[in-house]
Amino acid sequence: MKTLRNDVLLATLRMARALGLALAVAFGATLLTSTQQDLVRPVHAESRPLQVVTTTEDLAAIAREVGGGRVAVTSISHGYQDPHFVDAKPSYMVLLKKADLFVEIGRDLEVGWVPSLLNGARNPRIMVGSPGCVDASSQVQIIEIPTSVSRAQGDVHPFGNPHYWLDPSNGVGVARAIRDGLARVSPPDAALFQQRCADFEKRCTDATARLKAKAQSLGLTGLKVVTYHRSWSYFARAFGLEVVDYIEPRPGIPPSPNHVADLTAQMKGEGVKLLIMEDFFDPRLPQKIARDTGVPLVILPTSVGAEDGIKTYFDLFDRQMALISQALKGGKP
Repeated sequence: MKTLRNDVLLATLRMARALGLALAVAFGATLLTSTQQDLVRPVHAESRPLQVVTTTEDLAAIAREVGGGRVAVTSISHGYQDPHFVDAKPSYMVLLKKADLFVEIGRDLEVGWVPSLLNGARNPRIMVGSPGCVDASSQVQIIEIPTSVSRAQGDVHPFGNPHYWLDPSNGVGVARAIRDGLARVSPPDAALFQQRCADFEKRCTDATARLKAKAQSLGLTGLKVVTYHRSWSYFARAFGLEVVDYIEPRPGIPPSPNHVADLTAQMKGEGVKLLIMEDFFDPRLPQKIARDTGVPLVILPTSVGAEDGIKTYFDLFDRQMALISQALKGGKP
C-alpha cells in the first residue's frame, strides 16, 4: 500500500512538473510574440495616447490638430530657434525612445542633428523607413530644387527649399502626411484622424484665402523686398512679394562689406520697400542697412511658439501680417 501511495505521489509530481514546464513554454512563447508584435502592432484606441515627437513647433501644432485627444505631442526645438541648428541632447534621445511617431520637416533641414538623435534613441518604430517616421514634406510641392550642388553655393539644400511651412496652404500637405503616419501606427483611429484632418484642411484653406486678401490690402502684391536668408520663398510666392536679393550672398555665408555696399545701392536703385529677416539672426547689420537705405526692417517670427501669443499655425501668419503692416506704416500699429 505504501509503495502504491509513493507511485501515485511520484506520478502526480511528474504531471505537475510537466504541466508547469508546458505553461512556462507557452508563457515564454506568448511573451516573445508580444514583444515582436510591439514593434509593428499599432497602439489601440483604448490604450494610452500616441506619443508624437516633432522637430519643430509648427509640426507639433498641426499634429495636435490632426491627432486631437489621441496624441500627446512634444517638439524638440523651440519656435524662437533656428531649426537648422539644435543641440542633440541625451534627453531628446530619451524622448524619442518612447515615441510612437516621429515627424520632421525633412529636405535635410535637420540633417545636422536628427540622424544622431534617432541613432541614439534606438527606437525601431521611428527609424527612417519605419511606419512611425513621417517626412512632413512628402505631400508638399517643393520649390528651388537645385540641378547641381557645390560648396561654392553655400549651404544649399540639395532636396529643395525646406521652409515650406511658411506658405499657409502647405499646411494641408503637412496635415495629410501626419494623418497617414498616425493611421499607420494606430489603424483603429484612422477614421478619427481622417475627420480631424479634413476639418483642419478646411480651416487652412479658409485662413489662406483670408490672409491673401489681407496681403493684397496691404499692397504686398509685387512689393519688392530683400530678405536675410532664403527662408521666405514660399511666403513670398503665397502673398505676391518679389524678393530681389538677400543679405546673405549665399545661404549660410556672412555678407562681406562689398556685398553690403552693393546691396545698399541696389535697394535704393530698384525701389525696395521692405527688408525682412528671421527672428533668430543678429539684427545689427539689417538695422544698419535699413538706416542707410530708409527701407523699413521687419523681424518676423518663423515658427509657432516664437512668441507667447503664437500658439496655433494660423496665429503665426496673423502675427506676421500684423508686423508687416506695422512696418509699412512706419512703425505705427
